[in-house]
Amino acid sequence: MLYALIADAVLTAHLLFILLVGLGGVLAFFWPRLVFVHIPAVCWGAYVSLSGRICPLTPLEQQLRVAAGQQGYADGFIDHYLVALIYPAGLTRSIQIAIGVAVIGVNVVLYGLLLYRWVCTRRREDRRGRSIQG
Repeated sequence: MLYALIADAVLTAHLLFILLVGLGGVLAFFWPRLVFVHIPAVCWGAYVSLSGRICPLTPLEQQLRVAAGQQGYADGFIDHYLVALIYPAGLTRSIQIAIGVAVIGVNVVLYGLLLYRWVCTRRREDRRGRSIQG
């Protein structure tokens, strides 16, 4: 029972991590300090996707499920839980690469916009500061 609960916790953490990678750039507009967590998460997510590796949380969850007397699964987290929702035909290597490239591209655009917004805000604050002092 305990192993099953821990496996479910690992599964939940894995899903939350994937959501952070996918949505963190947008959330950084509202919570700018999230950038310090999101950028490393994006780098890891892109690395795993582009290199064809399996996230270490997947085998950990599988081992915990087996220890709990449940059936493990042979494929990765995305294949097992998300492919049916996203890619009904299956996750191919080219789709995996496309996901990695998309993660990088989307976040480059989002962080470019975030940087632009930050620079514009700083300029406005500098102009206001000069007019008050001058």
